[in-house]
Amino acid sequence: MKPLLPDVVVNGELIASERIAAEAQNHPAPQGKPGLAWKAAARALAVRALLLQEAARRGLTADPQETLPGQLETTEEALIRQLLDLAVEPEAVSEAELLDHYAAHPDRYRAPSLFEAAHILIPLGEDAHAATHHAEAVLAEVLADPRRFDRLAQDHSACPSRANGGRLGQITAGDTVPEFEAALDTLAEGEIGAGLIRSRYGFHIIRLDARARGEVLPFAAVRNQMQIAEEKAAWLRASRDFIASLVDAAEVTGIALQAA
Repeated sequence: MKPLLPDVVVNGELIASERIAAEAQNHPAPQGKPGLAWKAAARALAVRALLLQEAARRGLTADPQETLPGQLETTEEALIRQLLDLAVEPEAVSEAELLDHYAAHPDRYRAPSLFEAAHILIPLGEDAHAATHHAEAVLAEVLADPRRFDRLAQDHSACPSRANGGRLGQITAGDTVPEFEAALDTLAEGEIGAGLIRSRYGFHIIRLDARARGEVLPFAAVRNQMQIAEEKAAWLRASRDFIASLVDAAEVTGIALQAA
């Protein structure tokens, strides 16, 4: 009987379907689409094989280094690192490129914004359906008469801020959960979110009272972090080009690497 998933062969080296299936556990895929995880695993193993074959062709000898205290690289990890150190030559990042990038993307280099916000938190509890119904009912009351926000917060919110009408005071990035912060970014001052925001704490009904947008930081303050980020990006581009050159010269069956 023909196997459901094919073996992969890279320059004559067999990567058995069983090994790919085991690797697929490390590659998330949408529910009901396990084939995507299998393809990602097959590509990862095929690229790994190409890199190790190239390391062998160059006669490299593994020199494992410590990655964490008391933890060494595996032989294969060491060979791949050594190969990439030798073969990948990223383009240097110039001062002019950094200045151009800074000028083109000023919003990436702003100080964190400050928000004054209020919320009503309806916890999930043991009955998610009941919590959803409760939160929707409170939201409808808030939207029908925004002046009742404080009273409804006092009556329904599970957050200690209920004692202050749901007001959280000044908050900035990292003070709340990501879902909450993302919702704040979409609101105008004085606006109440028209939908419920769900987080690990439950359902939030959010009002943005004020926003103080962070100023763009001067180039000198962000230059070093920009250079590190751009050098990493240049290295990734160069490493992709190197791997693409190995793929172009390889004979691979069972998986299409050109899309990897």
